Amino acid sequence: MTAANVYPQRPTTGAKAESPLHHADLASLVGKGRKNAGVTVRDKKLLGHLTIRGDGHDPAFAAGVHKALGLELPVALTVVAKGETSLQWMGPDEWLLIVPTGEEFAAEKKLREALGALHISIVNVSGGQQLLELSGPKVREVLMKSTSYDVHPNNFPVGKAVGTVFAKSQLVIRHTAEDTWELVIRRSFADYWWLWLQDAAAEYGLSVQA
Repeated sequence: MTAANVYPQRPTTGAKAESPLHHADLASLVGKGRKNAGVTVRDKKLLGHLTIRGDGHDPAFAAGVHKALGLELPVALTVVAKGETSLQWMGPDEWLLIVPTGEEFAAEKKLREALGALHISIVNVSGGQQLLELSGPKVREVLMKSTSYDVHPNNFPVGKAVGTVFAKSQLVIRHTAEDTWELVIRRSFADYWWLWLQDAAAEYGLSVQA
């Protein structure tokens, strides 16, 4: 196991964690959007986000990640998933792991044990990021309004993930199913992107899913 002080970062004193969109009270908007809305947004809040860095060309690193997570190390511009756990390529030596709420500490410990003395870095970035899911037949049109990156099916198939400019800022776009996409956003920009999505999706109808 790597020589690092590892400890759970979620408070155990009863402190209440909140989504960066808590103030928007999205729960109160469920069922109030246009029927047959072209875009549905879901706040996948309070998930565990970990950045992993290591030598992707080292078979021992890839094997260790697979042993700990049950996932193959994704190649450039792709994301792989098993259940609610996903692993995304972020750069030649960096990956983003997203796990269900409360599982990030256990995931980090498994990774450190499996990777042993390899030269790696694992950082919990859960507090700085958020995941928004967009689904529906008009999501691609909303993305076309928001980014200059080519989201045509021939260029952006299911399983692809990229970091790009979006609404004059930056985020990560992930294509997870035919009509389903995810945005990995910075916590401090959550309100800005929520307002942007409301405007960009207005002509297609926007609904909120719990």
